[in-house]
Amino acid sequence: MDKKKWRLIPPIQASGRIQMAIDSWLFQQYENELSYPILRFYTWSKPTISLGYLQKKYPDPWNHLIWKNDPLDLVMRPTGGRAVLHQGDLTYMVIMSLDHRKTLDIYRDICQFLIEGWKILGIPLRYGTAKRGYIHNSSCFNTATIADLITAEGSKLIGSAQRRGKKSILQHGSMVLSTDKALFEMIFDQVAPWNLTLREQLFKDYSIDNIIEFLTQAAKEHFKIELTTQPLSEEEWQKIMKINNGESRSNA
Repeated sequence: MDKKKWRLIPPIQASGRIQMAIDSWLFQQYENELSYPILRFYTWSKPTISLGYLQKKYPDPWNHLIWKNDPLDLVMRPTGGRAVLHQGDLTYMVIMSLDHRKTLDIYRDICQFLIEGWKILGIPLRYGTAKRGYIHNSSCFNTATIADLITAEGSKLIGSAQRRGKKSILQHGSMVLSTDKALFEMIFDQVAPWNLTLREQLFKDYSIDNIIEFLTQAAKEHFKIELTTQPLSEEEWQKIMKINNGESRSNA
């Protein structure tokens, strides 16, 4: 299969369980050599906390959080890392072939298209510097490791996580755009670490569709690929929903 031909799945807004089921199913398809490499962007239909698949411990109150009279969802990601609040953010996802490079080198290769895209949007990014002590912080966005991207003033914009298979790699990450600071601080009992002034200025100039368009173009140029837009088919949705239903039963 031509690895320079990638599939672009149009943006989907859905629950966290469905989004994670989509990512997991697409990853397995590529692992089984049944699909092209994939790029997609998506949003979450309601406030949700996603946990890294190795994050076994988290505060019990997270199971009962209420925001604006609506309970928050709590889901498990197929990737590692710490807890992420998804509300007012944009998520990217890349599935591509695994090679012999180190994990960090692959992180940086994928993150490069984000750096290039956000630079065009007027926000230069650099890598974080947090060391191993970050694992003691329940919040992904109050730490910035060398695999994360931060703005010039040190505000973390993008937190990413990976899953490695035998043949492929899944990397997805959250880009903080308009997340509610009060909600973040209620969940993590920590001061929200981002600069909202920067986001307000961004949204004066660009819509979320514009941002996706710039990042998509940056991906095409960085990876030197041909992107073909292809929505999920009805058959694919049926298979994905089987995963979602299985996850729902296992969490019941």
